[in-house]
Amino acid sequence: MSNITIKEIAKALGLSVSSISKALNDSYEISDETKKRVVEYAKLNNYRPNRLAKSLKGGQSNTIGIVVCSINNIFVSQILDGIQKASYETDYDIVIMQSNEDVNREKESIEALLKKGVDGILLAPVSENSNTEYLADVNENICPIVLFDRFNVSLKTTKIGVNESKGIMQALQHLIRIDRKKILFITGDQFGEENSRINSYKKALKTLDIPFNPKFMLSCNLGNNDLIDQQISESIKNLMKSSIKPNAIFGATDVITIRTLGILAQMKIKVPDEIAVIGFSNFDMPNSLNPSLSTIRQPTQEIGFLALKKLINLLATQQHKRRALHETILLDTSIELRKSTNL
Repeated sequence: MSNITIKEIAKALGLSVSSISKALNDSYEISDETKKRVVEYAKLNNYRPNRLAKSLKGGQSNTIGIVVCSINNIFVSQILDGIQKASYETDYDIVIMQSNEDVNREKESIEALLKKGVDGILLAPVSENSNTEYLADVNENICPIVLFDRFNVSLKTTKIGVNESKGIMQALQHLIRIDRKKILFITGDQFGEENSRINSYKKALKTLDIPFNPKFMLSCNLGNNDLIDQQISESIKNLMKSSIKPNAIFGATDVITIRTLGILAQMKIKVPDEIAVIGFSNFDMPNSLNPSLSTIRQPTQEIGFLALKKLINLLATQQHKRRALHETILLDTSIELRKSTNL
């Protein structure tokens, strides 16, 4: 069905084009009864506003830019689904860019979005300190930025993520219950000392009286799956030959956790008998893996939905008042135990 125009609505209802336009924009000049009549007819006949004309009039593009690491990532695709659902309740379109875990590409993606005239940006940063000065300048002087999933700790804005400390503690407590304390923690090499997930992991180890061993931390290249496999395989091989063989692996991301399970299968290392595996993962079919994967699951759709809603609130607020709306929201994770740690 083709979209009906304002002129066609006006002709059908016996009203002027001006009256139809005012009714659709909730003008006080039009009675509630007429507004209801116009809106109902417009919805019934598939009316869609001309966003280009509206943007030219209001000085806005009605577009939100999004920068993620990769749209092929399961976790990211679920967040984007939440953003998309929230966008249905607004007049905003979304444009998605990929950083591919590269700091320079992250900046290039944001620059490309700004050239398109986006009104605001949703960003999952490459790391906790990537492009800090540039992001601060954009956020303060060009358009608001809302962070989700990963946080640039210095950027003063709204941030939507998860309570990583709680999820990590639950996972480690479970590993202790199954007598697994020699834990190889695998994370991304772009994350530094300020990374909240790494810090939360180290703090949880200390709380549980498990000494932190640097040899049990592997940082791998999240931008290259072949390299990830190589780095994880080599690390496990070397550790299994040493006197400090790990008996558990904790994955910091979806990609790491799932690929680790496949790597162990290729190496013919029995899971969970020799090495138990748990980590952050929102893979939709964990029971289809062999063995089924124990995971810390994050509320991805809620993260995306909230991130867009908070950005829309900032856009609806005068720039000098936006700082008062800045907040950090940490949603609870859930732990789902399956055969990869079920001893």
